[in-house]
Amino acid sequence: MPATGRIGFGKGLLMAQMPRELDAFAAKVAEMLRELQPDFAVKLIGSSELLVDGRRLDLDNLFRMVSHDRVRGREIVEHYLEQLFADDSLDQTDLGFELIKDRIMPRIQPESIFEHLSRELVAHVPFVNGTVIVFVMDMPNMTVSITTEQMIRWGVTADELEAIARENLNSYTPELDMQFVESKEGGQAAIIGEQDGYDAARVLLGGLHHALSSRLGPDFLVAIPARDMFVALSAGPTPFLQRLHRRVVQDYTRLPYPITDEFFLVTRDGVAGTVLNDFGVERLSEIGPEAFGKDLDTGFDEGREAA
Repeated sequence: MPATGRIGFGKGLLMAQMPRELDAFAAKVAEMLRELQPDFAVKLIGSSELLVDGRRLDLDNLFRMVSHDRVRGREIVEHYLEQLFADDSLDQTDLGFELIKDRIMPRIQPESIFEHLSRELVAHVPFVNGTVIVFVMDMPNMTVSITTEQMIRWGVTADELEAIARENLNSYTPELDMQFVESKEGGQAAIIGEQDGYDAARVLLGGLHHALSSRLGPDFLVAIPARDMFVALSAGPTPFLQRLHRRVVQDYTRLPYPITDEFFLVTRDGVAGTVLNDFGVERLSEIGPEAFGKDLDTGFDEGREAA
């Protein structure tokens, strides 16, 4: 699908910037894409995905790139969209299963995504804590969500997609950048921060229990408040878990791509949902920054030494 030419969006600093809020950013990208490819049917679905001629286009990587260089934001989006069609990236998503299966990756989403997406159209499997595992094709310039229609055309089941996606996740980053910290209450935490769109999904790693149980205990907890957050925690002491629960709720409230403010329990047998009361933690509802002490005013990634 050849591009129809560069996009004429004007000049100047204000014109170069993109909206900071995810919803507004996605709407602006949709507007730019319609101008670049007027013959395409472009529809905004949810807060971070476009439906482009029937294909779901995930904007998380693009949003992340622009967040790191807001002055050149519009230029980055123009280049991204032009490259998307110049190298036929969208057409590659229609390749046969054998050619695409090594690019299938998992992502964890809240059940609430089905408030604006049809459950029957999204390839997924149920998970725990009110979440589901969905699947994307990790292409060079984008990630594209896998639909039920594609799954049927390939002749595979959702369970088979899950097995393939987990295997690909295991090999995606063989050596993870993991930082261990000890809290003032005596609790231990392990933080993964690859910032590649799959940090939260790493709760699905096959070797997770083996890798962390020697440091965090035979059963430990994992918090994934948003897509780019992963913090594993020892299962106590209670003051440590209560403080970290507060931070999880804050990050779940303020970060893009929120998932859940629940803890996941990781054991030798797998991953399960949790009941906070079982660990002596009082559930907190949505709270603002005023509810936090100075050491809790930042997210995990920004305040690792305070964890």
